[in-house]
Amino acid sequence: MKKRIIVSWSSGKDSTLTLCRLLEDDRYQVVGLYTTYVAGTVPFQATPIDVVKAQAESIGLPLVLIELNEVFPPNDVYQKMVVEGIRSSGLNVDAVAFGDMFCNGIEEYRRSYIEPQSWQCIFPLLGEESIMLANEIISSGIKTTLSTVDTSQLDGKYLGRDYNSALIANLPLGCDPCGEDGEFHTIVTDAPCFQYPLDIEITGFQREGRFHHLSYHLVS
Repeated sequence: MKKRIIVSWSSGKDSTLTLCRLLEDDRYQVVGLYTTYVAGTVPFQATPIDVVKAQAESIGLPLVLIELNEVFPPNDVYQKMVVEGIRSSGLNVDAVAFGDMFCNGIEEYRRSYIEPQSWQCIFPLLGEESIMLANEIISSGIKTTLSTVDTSQLDGKYLGRDYNSALIANLPLGCDPCGEDGEFHTIVTDAPCFQYPLDIEITGFQREGRFHHLSYHLVS
C-alpha cells in the first residue's frame, strides 16, 4: 500500500520540488499540505495566507493551516501545535514530508516529534548538492521569485528577481544556490504540480532592517 503523506508547505521552491517528486513516486499518496503562519503571513517567505490558499487550490490538495502565536515559539509549543494540527485535520496520515536540504541536525529534530506519533519522516531532498537541486527546480518548470532577502548575506537588489539560471550564475561567491543558509526565500507562482499559474502583482519592496521583503497581491 502507498504511504499517505502530508507535505510541510512553505509556499517556496523547496517544498514545491518536494511535492513534485512525491507526486511522481509510486510509494506515496500525497493527501494534503500543512502550513504554519503568524498573523496571516508565512514567516521568512513573508507569504500572505490568501496566496498559500490559492497555491493549494491550484495544486488540488487540502491545506491544513496551523496558526502560531509568534515566529519562534518554544520548541515544545511548536511541536505540539504541528502535531495537533495534523491530527485534527481529518486527514489519514502515515508520513510527513519536509523540503530540508542540508544535513545540519534538522532531520533529527523533525524525527524527534513526528516519529513518536507513529508517522514516518520523509526528506526527498536531504543531502543532495544545492547546485543540482537548483538546476532541477529551474529545468522542471517551477516558476519562483525571491520574496525575502537577508541583507547580511546577500545584496537587497536581488529581492523580486526571478529564480533562474541567470540569477544562479550571478550570485556572489559563498552564497548557496538554493539559499539554504537563509540568504533568500521564494514564492512559487507555477509548477508542474499546479493546475494553473498564479498571477501576482508586485506592489512594493519593504527595505527596512536586515530582512527585505517583497509586497504583492493576487490578481483575480
